[in-house]
Amino acid sequence: MANITPPKYVKQVLITLQARGYHAYLVGGCVRDMILGVHPQDWDICTDALPEQVRDLFPRTLTVGVRHGTVTVLIHSHAVEVTTFRTDGSYADHRHPEAVSFVGDLTSDLARRDFTMNAIALPPDGLVVDPFGGMEDIRSGIIRCVGEPDRRFEEDALRMFRALRFSARLGFSLEEETRAGIYRKASLAAALSPERVRDEVEKMLLTNRPEIILTTIEAGLLDRYILRREDDTASELIRFTALPKKALPRWAGLCAALERHAMIRSPQDFLSALHLDGRTQRCCADCCTLLRDAPPKTPKDWKVLLNRYGVDTVSCAAQVSDALYTRHCRDQLRAVLKSGECFSVRHLAVTGDDLVELGLRGKELGEMLQFLLEYVMDYPENNRRELLLQLVHGTEES
Repeated sequence: MANITPPKYVKQVLITLQARGYHAYLVGGCVRDMILGVHPQDWDICTDALPEQVRDLFPRTLTVGVRHGTVTVLIHSHAVEVTTFRTDGSYADHRHPEAVSFVGDLTSDLARRDFTMNAIALPPDGLVVDPFGGMEDIRSGIIRCVGEPDRRFEEDALRMFRALRFSARLGFSLEEETRAGIYRKASLAAALSPERVRDEVEKMLLTNRPEIILTTIEAGLLDRYILRREDDTASELIRFTALPKKALPRWAGLCAALERHAMIRSPQDFLSALHLDGRTQRCCADCCTLLRDAPPKTPKDWKVLLNRYGVDTVSCAAQVSDALYTRHCRDQLRAVLKSGECFSVRHLAVTGDDLVELGLRGKELGEMLQFLLEYVMDYPENNRRELLLQLVHGTEES
């Protein structure tokens, strides 16, 4: 295990529980990350202390998850989730247990977890508890369900997305039966909330292996949102790695690939169904509109698009175009932006107030600003206040 130790506030919780005679272990993702040599973002503890006993030990706690045995302990500005050893009841909604039962032994608690790499516990003395072979699976780079995959996925359908997301993020392979279980139980994903699916898909898109989305499509996990076809989208999805590791261009790239293969009705419908925010929907829809046409050929063409769609959308479209279709658009766009040439009314050397002083109002004012903008986009070197004011005078006189 890498030389990573929990911070003082986490040790304080562990030692406090242990000093009162309770068993206490680090568990789940934090232990997995420590084994991988990654500093955990969150620290989870499991214990044989009941929730009310945990609350009695610490002066500041939150009990939002107490129904499922979790008490959040607050130490200064930090929060540590402490959960009583438990087994889960039935999962009527394929997401949450209807009830939990508190148990006295660690192994029963670990047996309810999703994957072997997340079913490892670490007590304060550092002696790993690993009843399901999670350490070996981490060393081998394998994601394996604890127990029967079908049962794990029937309990919580989101685990199928998590398995693929971990595979993409860690570079691990799916154990054969775990992979087969995803394909067998994929239809259960239709019951998941769009927000949960959206969040998992976005996390996959932001990994170094965003092409894992292809597996979610092939397995049927996204059938509620995507029409599966028998053509080859793999080559385009693999090219996602060339896109910046940012949400907007990767969502736009996904929409472009899916639309190209007639797997979605429209980017806006697809993203709306997944409850993406309005800005992302508009930007991705506009990106796909731009990608349907041949790329701009001249600086003026780029400036017209920048004026119409804005820098964020045009930059996103250029990134996707280069990644999926190798069009070399980013260099051309970068040159236009670096030139500082005007492509927006707000970049003109004159303002609306200047034209108001000359007596222009309403529609006439707007038309004149647009005329000046088009002129300056053709002749960028002439974006000078005196010259533009002369041009306004000359236009009025004519």
